[in-house]
Amino acid sequence: MATETLTLGKALNTGLRKAMENDPKVVIMGEDVGKLGGVFRITDGLQKDFGDQRVIDTPLAESGIIGTAVGLAIRGFRPVCEIQFDGFVYPAYDQIVSQVAKMHYRSQGKVRIPMVIRIPYGGGIGAVEHHSESPEAYFAHTAGLKVVTCANPQDAYSMIQQAIASDDPIVFLEPKRRYWEKGPVELDAPLSDAYPLHSSRVARPGTDVTVLAYGPMVRTALDAATAAAEDGKELEVIDLRSLSPLDLSAAYESVRRTGRCVVVHEAPGNLGLGSEIAARITEECFYSLESPVLRVTGYDTPYPAARVEEEYLPDLDRVLDAVDRTFGW
Repeated sequence: MATETLTLGKALNTGLRKAMENDPKVVIMGEDVGKLGGVFRITDGLQKDFGDQRVIDTPLAESGIIGTAVGLAIRGFRPVCEIQFDGFVYPAYDQIVSQVAKMHYRSQGKVRIPMVIRIPYGGGIGAVEHHSESPEAYFAHTAGLKVVTCANPQDAYSMIQQAIASDDPIVFLEPKRRYWEKGPVELDAPLSDAYPLHSSRVARPGTDVTVLAYGPMVRTALDAATAAAEDGKELEVIDLRSLSPLDLSAAYESVRRTGRCVVVHEAPGNLGLGSEIAARITEECFYSLESPVLRVTGYDTPYPAARVEEEYLPDLDRVLDAVDRTFGW
């Protein structure tokens, strides 16, 4: 089985290429996705190889991109829309919530919307305003949408193909600060053998505290687990992968063993995914818990200027502090 070491960004590019080779109905559309290959070069080389009828440079109009994709999806295509940066998705929010999420329900199941909305999200790259948002809760809260996020190159490669193959609309969140991190990718494994798209996975086994994370924070949680091991604490890190639907089966099993849980995400804490996760774990694992479920999140402020973003983003020290606090009850 062919395994290559790829960056997360290159794994996405390779997965997109594979999906386009396998299905002529797959089209990519977005700002600068063609000739330039996207600002992060995720679609690099695809227009050259598949032509400008399948890799389409659109005007700077996110609502128009999504609205056009809805029509294409209804007519049997599988559009993959790139929103150039997370903060640019809001002009398209009406289309996503009012059309993309509702069409299947509105038509009593007669119409499917097989489309993917790719959004590079999160901070950590020193960007300017509107380029470091974490909008996942808006979409996970919206019935009719599925929301997933990858954290490593293997998942990037397989999950983008699985999302494109799905008959449901999927918001595919890409942790932009991790685009350049490398890992092994099995390129010739059948997609049917890939890990299920909407399942969480244990990224590192442990016995003392359960740490739940997704997207860019999985690496932070793993680094915290490595540091905690030096002090004799074994953290079990679970990569949630799917935010809607949420798969917490691995989390429940883990918390029943460890008795402690910390949830980590970049988005602000108020009404973030961590709130829902903490509530569900408390309901399901109440008699196993030795302490409250704690959250480590971004602060409830607009995303700050690049020069102070490291003060805003959850880091290893904040995760380890929460881990220590779980032993205080």
